[in-house]
Formats: sequence, structure tokens, C-alpha cells
Amino acid sequence: MAENGRAASRTAVLVCQGRAAADGRAGTERFADPVALGLLGPEERTVVEQVRAGIPPEGWRARTGYESVRACAEIAVPRTVAVDEAIRDRANGQLVILGAGLDTRAWRLAALAQAEVWEVDHPASQQDKRARLAGAEARLAARAVHFTAVDFATDDLGGALDAAGHDPAAPTTWLWEGVVPYLTREQVRGTLAALAARTAPGSALVLNYQSPSVKAAAGRLLTRLLGDSVTAGEPWRSLWKPDRMAALLAEHGLRVTSDHDLLTLARGLGTSARSRSSLGTGRVAVAVATVAERR
Repeated sequence: MAENGRAASRTAVLVCQGRAAADGRAGTERFADPVALGLLGPEERTVVEQVRAGIPPEGWRARTGYESVRACAEIAVPRTVAVDEAIRDRANGQLVILGAGLDTRAWRLAALAQAEVWEVDHPASQQDKRARLAGAEARLAARAVHFTAVDFATDDLGGALDAAGHDPAAPTTWLWEGVVPYLTREQVRGTLAALAARTAPGSALVLNYQSPSVKAAAGRLLTRLLGDSVTAGEPWRSLWKPDRMAALLAEHGLRVTSDHDLLTLARGLGTSARSRSSLGTGRVAVAVATVAERR
């Protein structure tokens, strides 16, 4: 589906496929996503079932799609566990998910039973998700979900959240997962500024980002050259070293309390670590508000 000439995110579909492929087979009781499979169409489920069965398809294009979902499943497990546990610790009434994609937390995390969730995403991606939810058997776990359509390139995040009922004076847990690499540095800074302007004391940001790696970048480029339509139209635009990210967050009144790479997290869970380059560069950080910033 598309709106204003832009298609819904295909990366969001791949991530959902990865979570669906890992559900019940991740090798750790700390990971589960029973909602993900229901958001996928029949063709999208086919490769998920192939990965779950460990049976690669024939043909290089089909095999490339298979390997993309398999690798995504491996990455999704430690990332999802780290984010889920950070949110459970901070289910304080307001959760804002920036670039929500096909996130399922509002439908599967019991810790959000007393929380309101704002899912912020591009209108085309949000339209696609709502259509998928209409055909899925998913019960809401959160108290409420507010779908908040925002084009980060042109729209005012604060104004959209005001219109959707978000209270900037109350503590908020912000989740920014799987989005930062696809934004320019200027877009990252702009979003953080808008976020900080609505961040009250007691708030926190759970952030997933990518650090630089020549090997990981080369692998991603090769995958695109082989014709993977998922990554071809959604290239990475900004990578951050942990110290630079910590400094950027500090500029916006956010102090990093933890920042771990996914490879370390995967090893701690005892799960597979075949995609070491991607796991080693993917990171999940938690930062807490030091002083509410108002602009």
C-alpha cells in the first residue's frame, strides 16, 4: 500500500518475518512474539515457514530472501528481549513508539495494561499496519493505542502528538527501534530535539542504532546488489559510535545508563550468533531524562 507516492516500509515486514520465524524457536524463554505471524500475508508467511523448518528454497533470489529472514530472526531475538525488558521496567503510563512499523508490543506485553501507547509512523506504513491488524486475531494488551501519522521529513512531531492526546508534562517512555540507521544525521538530531521538548522528568528513551563496521556495510551492499528488494530502497544513512551517540543524547538532556551490542546480548541469552557482523554493530541503549527540555 502507498500514500502520497511512498510505499509502506518493506523493512518493517522483514523485521516482522524475523520475529515470526523466531517465535517458539529462539532458544530462550525470554523471547516470544505470537502476534507477528498474524500480521503477515500468505506469501510473506511462506519464507517464515521455510526458515522455521530449516529448509532453504532453490534459486538464488528465493535463497536470498530466505537468508534475509533467517538473519533477521537471529538479530530480532536479542534486540526484542533487550527492548521488551527495558519497557517492562518503565511501563509508566505513556509509551511512544517512533517509527512503529509492525511493532506488536501493544498487543502482547501485559506490562502495558495500564499504559497508553502512541504508534508514530509514516502514513503509508501506518495504513498498511492497520489493514493487517484488521485481518489478524490480535487482542490489545495496552490500555489504548493511538495511531499517529507523521512523515518525519515534513511533519511536526510535537503537533501530531498534541493532537493525539499525548501529555508532555507526564513521564514518557520513548522507543526508537530499527529507525535511526535509515535517517540522516540531521533527521536524527531533529527528532531528538522534538522528543526532548516533550520529555518530562522520569522519562526514558530506549534506543536501537547501528555502529560503523566496514564488514557489515560490505555485506549489506552485496545483499542489495544481489537484488534484495527489501534493502534496495531503504539504505542506511547514519551510523553512530557509542560515545558520539551518548554525547548527542546528552545535548538533549538524556543520560545513557546502558548501551550494549546485540552480539553480547545474544551470547548472554545463549542464542545463535551466526550473523556476528550485524549483531556486533547493532546496539540497544537506554537513556534517562536529566532535565526536562522545553523549546
